[in-house]
Amino acid sequence: MAIKAAAVSKKESPEKTKFSKETYVKWYKDMLLIRKFEEKTGQLYIQQKFGGFCHLYIGQEAIVAGTASACRPSDKHMTAYRDHGHPIALGTDPRILMAELYGRSTGCSKGKGGSMHFFDKEKNFMGGHGIVGAQIAMGTGVAFAEQYNGTDNVAIVSMGDGAVRQGALHETFNMAMMWKLPVVYIIENNNYAMGTSVERTTNVTDLSKIGLSYEMPSKIVNGMRPEDVHNAIEEACNRARRGDGPTLLDIRTYRYKGHSMSDPQKYRSKDEVNEWIEQDPIEHCLNVLKDNKWLTEKEINEINDWVKKEVDESVTFAENSPYPEAHELYEDIYVQTDYPYIKEY
Repeated sequence: MAIKAAAVSKKESPEKTKFSKETYVKWYKDMLLIRKFEEKTGQLYIQQKFGGFCHLYIGQEAIVAGTASACRPSDKHMTAYRDHGHPIALGTDPRILMAELYGRSTGCSKGKGGSMHFFDKEKNFMGGHGIVGAQIAMGTGVAFAEQYNGTDNVAIVSMGDGAVRQGALHETFNMAMMWKLPVVYIIENNNYAMGTSVERTTNVTDLSKIGLSYEMPSKIVNGMRPEDVHNAIEEACNRARRGDGPTLLDIRTYRYKGHSMSDPQKYRSKDEVNEWIEQDPIEHCLNVLKDNKWLTEKEINEINDWVKKEVDESVTFAENSPYPEAHELYEDIYVQTDYPYIKEY
């Protein structure tokens, strides 16, 4: 049986939220932009505007929205191949993301990575990664580099519930706790690794317990609410910056669409999907804005129009951008370095 949707009130009490109007407006704008970008991506993929693998983030937007608001701009972020939402929440221009999907030279990875390999050095988004679980060890390496260089930056490493079955996770967790590395591990637990439910892969469905054998602080978080995500990430980052080491967060969310664009989704019922859609994070934030009378209908419509314009312009930009030239095949393979020990060879 799949993990149930979190039981939350459909109407928030305005007096009980500690977050400001500006925060809710940003969450709403960011999550709506991610949602509409992904919906457009799905349409374009069906129209065969671009190919390759394509994994949409629809339904999971509250995780990246709450994470981005709780982190500093200097913190580093790394995730798997469901990576469209992360750079948008961090402020990457959707135009260069759409261009990357189209394989154009103006894309965030110069058109060489496509859907699964978004990257934005300026926003400290260290990439989406196509190999399941690879980012767990690599992201921890980023945390080691931050510790070694004496910064107080934190590495945020996201993974799916299927990736936690990789052996590298356990080796990495052991080292991260031994060295008290400044890293926050996020399990974007959307209940399914492709079409296989969590219950079919383990008898321990509380994935936060994975951290217990390493004495890593771990907890379950409601991933359909940006407030809950923000609070959990903020607490974990504060711990990391104090030098107390990693935290593991089992953030419960749901993808409304299939694992990828080729997924027929026959392994779950419509009732299950609808149960989670009732907890939609975008509608939640919109309701908070309305209940507190923070935005008028005109202002809400202006945000909606802005989002539509951003998505439409990203498509226009992508379709008018050139493809990489042939010489690009041989570029960005090696990196220039001044390290003496490399020059010796």
